[in-house]
Amino acid sequence: MKNSALFFLIGLLFITCKNSDANTVEFTNLSDSKMNLTNSMQTKKSFSVNETSNTVLKEPISRKLIKNGNVVFETSDLEKTKANIEHLVQKFDGYISSDSKNEYDNKINYYLNIRIPAQYFDSILKGISNQISKFDSKEITISDVTEEFLDIESRLKNKKELEKRYLEILQQSKSVEDILNVERELGKLREEIEATEGRLNYLSNQVSFSTLSVSFYKKVSNETSFFGKIGESFTNGFDNFKSFLLFIVTVWPFVMIIPISYFLIKKWRHRKLKK
Repeated sequence: MKNSALFFLIGLLFITCKNSDANTVEFTNLSDSKMNLTNSMQTKKSFSVNETSNTVLKEPISRKLIKNGNVVFETSDLEKTKANIEHLVQKFDGYISSDSKNEYDNKINYYLNIRIPAQYFDSILKGISNQISKFDSKEITISDVTEEFLDIESRLKNKKELEKRYLEILQQSKSVEDILNVERELGKLREEIEATEGRLNYLSNQVSFSTLSVSFYKKVSNETSFFGKIGESFTNGFDNFKSFLLFIVTVWPFVMIIPISYFLIKKWRHRKLKK
């Protein structure tokens, strides 16, 4: 009888401890889950880096290069040169992102900013070169962004994996406090993902499309022709005549004083002589 009572108490104690442990696990603080999740992601990231390193050894990396250029040259026909460049741009599936024209005292200048698929950059440059005698200046730059590109891709992949884990935790959360904490962290993470994706898209665009800045000009003479000088003289003479008329209109009261004064003086002298 005593043995039965003893076994009953031991069983009751075991059940109580088990329920207490279950409650402890169920209400574990969100920060512990976050810490475990972070550690898990760090371990996964470390594994991913090692895996990537092994892949690099096996397969060559596709380099991510940004190629841009800037050329300046003189032409005898601005409109024809511009039309030829526009034809080349269409031929190689590019577009003109900016187009401006400036006129100075001694020259007229066109400036075109061309966006062209990277694989056609050398082709359009050669096409322009074949239409002119020489470049006044020519500058080509190539930037290797492979390392930055791979780093951003890796960080973006890890952030999206972490987003999935947060969503899993959100589904398992029961208290309002835990739900709000997870949603707050999830919002911050999604902002980081959007910023990272924006940078990745920018680099992808810069790699896919090269930029070629083209500036060409035509020198103009300041010397005026004979008939041009006649026209200028006629214009100047007419302007002077208008100025003279305006002067007369302005001083006419003073001009009228002279004949009036002359008439009065003459009349006064005539009367004086009669006396």
